Amino acid sequence: MYEKESTSMKISAPTPVFSVNPVVLPAPGRAVDLQVRVSAPMTGSGLPIILLSHGLGSSHHLSSLNGYAPLSGFWAAQGFAVIQPTHLDSKTLSQNPAVNPSGHDPQHWRTRAEDMSQILDQLDVVEAAVPQLAGRLDRGKVAVAGHSMGGHTASLLLGARLTDPRDATVVDLADHRIKAGVLLAATGRGGDAVTAFVTENYPFLTTTDFSAMATPALVVAGDKDDSAFLTVAGPDWHADPYHLAPGPKALLTLYGAEHCLGGISGYDVAETTDENPARVATIALLTSAYLRSHLYPGDPAWQVARDALAADPNASGRIDCK
Repeated sequence: MYEKESTSMKISAPTPVFSVNPVVLPAPGRAVDLQVRVSAPMTGSGLPIILLSHGLGSSHHLSSLNGYAPLSGFWAAQGFAVIQPTHLDSKTLSQNPAVNPSGHDPQHWRTRAEDMSQILDQLDVVEAAVPQLAGRLDRGKVAVAGHSMGGHTASLLLGARLTDPRDATVVDLADHRIKAGVLLAATGRGGDAVTAFVTENYPFLTTTDFSAMATPALVVAGDKDDSAFLTVAGPDWHADPYHLAPGPKALLTLYGAEHCLGGISGYDVAETTDENPARVATIALLTSAYLRSHLYPGDPAWQVARDALAADPNASGRIDCK
């Protein structure tokens, strides 16, 4: 076992991992085929799956299958198969006229969620493209994770709903193959909590409804993440998916964390305003433990990690559950 110096939480010794990209999934009707990265341990079978949705952000390549190595690598080393798509709103596709000549698709919130379900529809294609993975996936153990806009995507797959700004229909994109989720600095409620900028540029965020998001989820929020261009509610806005959704839910509040939560989107990246490798390590450990225990009922990893955090006099955050 390996023990972090800053906390008493323990994790299993990591195993070697491999990563393959791009794996191209045929996507009729989509502007371009869906490209994904697959990361997994070199050994082992019955691997649970994590679908990881990227955020938007200012960097070019982090908002694609090339981002979030601090999390994807750790999760893969802990025995998960991690699949990361490049969504149509990725800056890596901004020069492709087939995606959207204007550079902005008002329906990108929908296509993001559809990308994730399409991956689950094509796991046979994924395994065929990555022979090292063939026959090793546990398709009944699927989780979703997402950061920022990716957190919004994950929330829709977990059961959150919204009203389509085009026609005022209530949209339900929940995928019941997904058994648990992690929302990292995700978007919160709409209404009077959002700014005029959101109303003008992201009207789908004005009607978010978490009341049907019943799938178990861990919400991760920084207590210094004010996201002032999105919300007037301050850092608490990012905890809305915990407070406004039915249980079972957990909330990890990180002390001093801003929107990149210490640097989860990549190593040494310019957009991280609160770089803190120890915080990233804590997030990786706790999210892995949460998903392990919720995909495998009876596994003690989550309770052990919670107890260790609570007992640490220098804890970097706190956990609430309901």
